Amino acid sequence: MDVIGGTSDLSRLRRLPELGSYDRAIIYPLLDATSVCHVGTIVEGTPLVLPSLHVRDGDSLLIHGSRSSRLLRSMTDLDRVCVSVTLVDGLIVARSSFNSSVAYRSVTVFGPATKVEGAEERRRALDLLIDGILPGRSSEVRASTPSELRRTTVLRVGIEEASAKISEGPPDDDPEDVDGDAWAGVLPQRVVLDSPVPASDGAVGRGEIDLPPSVVDRRVGL
Repeated sequence: MDVIGGTSDLSRLRRLPELGSYDRAIIYPLLDATSVCHVGTIVEGTPLVLPSLHVRDGDSLLIHGSRSSRLLRSMTDLDRVCVSVTLVDGLIVARSSFNSSVAYRSVTVFGPATKVEGAEERRRALDLLIDGILPGRSSEVRASTPSELRRTTVLRVGIEEASAKISEGPPDDDPEDVDGDAWAGVLPQRVVLDSPVPASDGAVGRGEIDLPPSVVDRRVGL
C-alpha cells in the first residue's frame, strides 16, 4: 500500500476507521472521478468553505478563480488548506432511522497552496482544468487571451496528507430488526448527463456545427 503523507492526527480517521484508506491507489481515482470540490480556508480569522472546481495534476490539485477571489488569496497565506470531494452513490435504506445512511465515497486532502506563476504555466493549468470536465475540450476552443490569464488565479494544492472514506450497502440492521415488517435495501444514485442543448446564437444556433468529440464522448461515457 502506497500511503500518502504521514497520516497525522489531522488526517487520521476516528469515526468508523474501518471504512477509511490512506492508499494513493484508492484516493487518486476518487479525486479524478469528479471535478467538484469544497475548499476550506480561513478568511480574516473566520472559517470559510466554498465549492470550486479542481483537477489533479500528479501529486497536487489545481484550483482556479478570479484574481480578486478572497478564497484564493487567503489560501496562500496559510501553511495548509483543506480540500474535500464527495461522490454520493445511493441511499442505504435500513429498517430503522438510526441505521439509515448514505452510500458515498469521499476524500479529504491537506496541503499547502501556492500560486501558479507564468502565463504558459497558467495556460497549461487552465487547459488541464477544462479537460478535467470535458476531456479533449481544450483543443476545441480558442486559447485564453493574455487579458484572461491576467484576470485568473490558479493555485496548486500539494497533496501532503489525504484520507478516503467509503460507505457501501447493504444496511447494517440490528438483529432484532431483520425480521421486522420494514423494507430494507439500497437505492442507487448516479450522475447522468442529458442530451446536449446547443447555443441559440451564431453558427451553432444555425445548426452549422456538429457536436464536438468531447461532448459526444462525455455523454456516452456516463
